[in-house]
Amino acid sequence: MEEINFFNINKEKQLKRKAPLATRMRPKKIEEFMGQDHIIGKNKLLYRAIKADHLSSLIFYGPPGTGKTTLAKIIAYTTKAHFEQLNAVTSGVVDIRKIIKEAEQRMGMYNKKTILFIDEIHRFNKNQQDALLPSVEEGIIILIGATTENPYFEVNPPLVSRSRIFELKRLKQEDIEKILLRALRDKEKGLGMLNIEINQNAIKHIASTANGDARTALNALELAALTTPPRKEDQKILIDIEVAQECIQKRALVYEKNGDNHYDTVSAFIKSIRGSDPDAALYWLAKMIYAGEDPKFIARRLIILASEDIGNADPQALIFAVSAAKAVDFVGFPEARIILAQAVTYLAVAPKSNAAYLAIDKALKDIETKKTGTVPFHLRDTHYKGAAKLGHGKGYQYPHDFEESYVKQQYLPNELQDVVYYHPTNHGYEKIIREKLNTLKKNQ
Repeated sequence: MEEINFFNINKEKQLKRKAPLATRMRPKKIEEFMGQDHIIGKNKLLYRAIKADHLSSLIFYGPPGTGKTTLAKIIAYTTKAHFEQLNAVTSGVVDIRKIIKEAEQRMGMYNKKTILFIDEIHRFNKNQQDALLPSVEEGIIILIGATTENPYFEVNPPLVSRSRIFELKRLKQEDIEKILLRALRDKEKGLGMLNIEINQNAIKHIASTANGDARTALNALELAALTTPPRKEDQKILIDIEVAQECIQKRALVYEKNGDNHYDTVSAFIKSIRGSDPDAALYWLAKMIYAGEDPKFIARRLIILASEDIGNADPQALIFAVSAAKAVDFVGFPEARIILAQAVTYLAVAPKSNAAYLAIDKALKDIETKKTGTVPFHLRDTHYKGAAKLGHGKGYQYPHDFEESYVKQQYLPNELQDVVYYHPTNHGYEKIIREKLNTLKKNQ
């Protein structure tokens, strides 16, 4: 039999009593779980798998406070398998190997499966994730990972391919309101033992401001209940809109670096600059700064945009973006926000062209799909031994020997002589480039 540690049991009981409201109110039954009906609704795959205690390896991902850890805990309460938990921030390969060894012994001696829940699995490096792979593949452990990051980016592909991915979304405001009301009524784990009076506006404000994060909402509710003195006349703790506003002053932005919301915000940011809307671009920039985004990441995206969406319509854009990136790195926050704002507004109002971007992709497509063209003889190198005897360089015309340093000759392979990749626009400086190329063609 497995050893029972009564000291740890007592410690767990004490921690539960003193734990934050969000932890105490965590559901133990699947029927108590709020939200995420798209994956955990009755008769959905995950619902049936938990009910039948027939689970394969899973990865839950989504914003904070949406129920990833709660679902893992529900599985822990309902499964007949042995349940282990690790946090990727505080655990390493040694901990993983210890659990795997015990799981092997448990399976051999008692024919009992082991479920390993790893919170913040994206924080494990490649070696740590690789240490899990053989035991997951062999079925020694059933892995449940929780992450705020998109697993297709942050979790090793072999682990992803052996796991079923479930995406959790931000909770709806009405779901958070129900969670708050449940906490207010619950006398055992919640705040039901307190004499609380809360108005509907306060509940709605907390639920709305939490922005889909149940943990943030419950923390705010607990803070309001424990810091508001009771009224003298009836000893009731009144939580009104003023108290609610004090307890959740800062809007809980759903923004995890490298997570889906992160990529959505960056996408809106780039598309606003591409669409020449400096105001929208500044808004999304402000959101990223407010959420603590790395300014170097923002600067790198501006450099890419300067070539992809502006290009030769304003050749200074790339120089400007690179200079801004260097300045941001040199100065740092908070002043770097001004540099980024200047770069963003410049790029947003600059003339736009994606001609260079389209040109290189078209050329790459030809390299990938068409017969590779050979270098014409007159363009081949003449410096290595025997090149001249092979006819390399014969017939090459040196452009600087001609007027305007231009002479008509073939530069593309014979197979692609008439292909045109670069189509300059009529925007900004690229209009001058377009006219120059048209003039050269006419002179031909």
